[in-house]
Amino acid sequence: MVALSGEKRRRYAGFQPTFWREAPDSDARQVPFFESQIAGGTAVVRVQERDGVVDGFVIATLAPAPPVYDPGGLTCAIDDFCVARDEEWPSAGRALLEAVFREARARGAVQAVVVCGHLDRPKREALGPPSGSP
Repeated sequence: MVALSGEKRRRYAGFQPTFWREAPDSDARQVPFFESQIAGGTAVVRVQERDGVVDGFVIATLAPAPPVYDPGGLTCAIDDFCVARDEEWPSAGRALLEAVFREARARGAVQAVVVCGHLDRPKREALGPPSGSP
């Protein structure tokens, strides 16, 4: 998961170098961050493996909307969401997203916010209208 996320960060840095600038030792820093999200039990995490290798994952957190909004339930926030190859977004990426949406809805989410680099066209296209999104 850390390797896929690191690849995404480096790619996104080419899109917007200031906003997506990697912190020093970003991969090493991400390990305890992912571990705490997974161990905490509040995040919704889905991983796809092929031949024992992680080739896609998504981590969603559920939180109330900002106090100036009242969507009627929780917000499913997705920041860490990667697949190994762009051509897997329509299949593996979409399957991961829909699996997270199902669980988020079951936990009370009514909307989803997904972070996506503005020039990441394959991911943006996969984020089109989801079937059954919160």
